[in-house]
Amino acid sequence: MSANDELAEAAGRLAAVRQRIEKALADCGRAPGETALLAVSKTFPASAVRAFGQAGQLAFGESYIQEAREKIPSLPDNLEWHFIGHLQTNKAKYAASLFGVLHALDSLELAAELDRRLARLERDMGVYVQVNVSGEDSKSGLEPGELPAFLDSLERFGCLRPLGLMTMPPYDPDPETGRPHFARLRELRDRFCPHLKGLSMGMSDDFPVAISEGSTIVRVGTALFGQRPRS
Repeated sequence: MSANDELAEAAGRLAAVRQRIEKALADCGRAPGETALLAVSKTFPASAVRAFGQAGQLAFGESYIQEAREKIPSLPDNLEWHFIGHLQTNKAKYAASLFGVLHALDSLELAAELDRRLARLERDMGVYVQVNVSGEDSKSGLEPGELPAFLDSLERFGCLRPLGLMTMPPYDPDPETGRPHFARLRELRDRFCPHLKGLSMGMSDDFPVAISEGSTIVRVGTALFGQRPRS
């Protein structure tokens, strides 16, 4: 596929997803533009990211540090990078230099290491606290009852900017099954940190439902880039 063809395809996919986001907002009575789009570019080549950037999408999500270390330096400086996967503490030094936002802060140990690394770089980082609202053993994140104390503890880390909360519901082909989990995250935000407006929730299969429950940023990969290459 030529660069022009790749750009045209990216522009078409981007317009379609943005239209779906705005329709979901309108359907639930929210204002246009209240939910941002994060394009999840993990496993896709830099050329694909570049095409979406040229089409007007500037915020991208990655979840593999090694891939990000190779990809991000080759792309334009105006792009905004979010880390969306589980971040191991020993990889914090790389995340601190590569990413502006973390969507999966789930421990004080990680918070402390990020803060230390960011201070050395004289940078800060926006963070969403991951909450395991579904109670799945396979999911990272805080238990809901741990949230108040965790948020209080974050105040001592001067290089971390809390933006809100994040969750991932159990996978189900019916997007409506995620609704109670999205609603629960919103309720936790409203109860424990109403000053933090961010709710990072919703992916390609269920983002209209997440938007109807208050999502402020959706993490969309497949609907933009297509099916991921198999490893």
